[in-house]
Amino acid sequence: MTEADVRRAVASDAPAMAQIVCDWEGATDWMPTIYSVEEIAGFIRDALPTREMWVFGAPIEGYLSYVPEINRVGGLYCKTPGSGVGRRLMDKVKAGRDFVWLRTHEPNLRAQKFYKREGFVEVSRHDAEPPNTVREIRMEWRR
Repeated sequence: MTEADVRRAVASDAPAMAQIVCDWEGATDWMPTIYSVEEIAGFIRDALPTREMWVFGAPIEGYLSYVPEINRVGGLYCKTPGSGVGRRLMDKVKAGRDFVWLRTHEPNLRAQKFYKREGFVEVSRHDAEPPNTVREIRMEWRR
């Protein structure tokens, strides 16, 4: 596993990226499934021009979506948590930056543990923005 395995996402990656999200939702008992794979793939394709999206592996094993205008990680999903894919993607987005923030779901203790290892700290908790229903934690990282 090398840094070379991380590359910018392109529109043709959207279905694989969306499948990772849907598989995670299906395996997570506290996370409701709101959108289909096709709908999520459409959201990803629509966001590509305004976000940095990074994928890892061939076939894709994980992806990270970053909104540069507000320094926000909008999503980080991996097929196999604990495999090092998330860290590679997070390293890519943190490179050359001094501040990054994100929101993670309150029940997602595994993600919170990962983000803390990556140097993020909790700064606040929030109700989810509709149509989502699961409360979220804002976490921030500073160099």
